[in-house]
Amino acid sequence: MSAGVGDRCPCGRGEPYAECCGPLHQGRRKAPTAEALMRSRYSAFAVGDEDYLLATWHPGTRPAALDLDPEQRWTHLEILSHTGGTPFQTTGTVEFRAHYRRQGQRDVLHENSRFVREDGAWFYVRPA
Repeated sequence: MSAGVGDRCPCGRGEPYAECCGPLHQGRRKAPTAEALMRSRYSAFAVGDEDYLLATWHPGTRPAALDLDPEQRWTHLEILSHTGGTPFQTTGTVEFRAHYRRQGQRDVLHENSRFVREDGAWFYVRPA
């Protein structure tokens, strides 16, 4: 799936993709907080942007490649809580539920993710 200019952003903020996560995916802006990075990564899964997912994964835990499942359709994101992760901190966690459908079945990924900020950029590290 790809998001068009007028489409709502998959991250759930209700803004157009082109004004929300699109600029992050295109490298024109960096996520200011751990939660913003989490939302942009969810959107990247939803639109199939493997390059962005790898670029925002911490080099110490990043896989060599990703193989996204084209059968998996991400339907919505719930942010449950977060700790730290502000523009003035270097670590944070975001607990979320990412809902999806695969082969007609609904499912959910529930994770508390750990993030770090290095040289002004937030990176996903691993589940906390």
